[in-house]
Amino acid sequence: MKAITVEITRLVDDSTYPPLVECLLVDAQGQTHRFIEKDAIVSSSTVNVDGIPRPGVLACEVELEWVDEAGRSLVSASTAKPWGIESTAGSTNFVVLAEQLQAI
Repeated sequence: MKAITVEITRLVDDSTYPPLVECLLVDAQGQTHRFIEKDAIVSSSTVNVDGIPRPGVLACEVELEWVDEAGRSLVSASTAKPWGIESTAGSTNFVVLAEQLQAI
């Protein structure tokens, strides 16, 4: 399975289980996308305030790969599958640099 690397930037609510965290994704065009998600979805370990900011991941499905005019390897990925993750703006499709993907 593939995942897009994100930055976990803050603990939103630690009164829930699992806690909710804010994650930021900067796409290939430099646009920032915000996510509020359970820490267990975006991290393999429990997120605590002392460990923020820290890297996280959003599981995704790769839809298309190509090289743009500037020679950058790009990927169109959907976070709708496998776990139904969407940004706070409701987006699930993102164009990211291929280097932002990792296997999970």
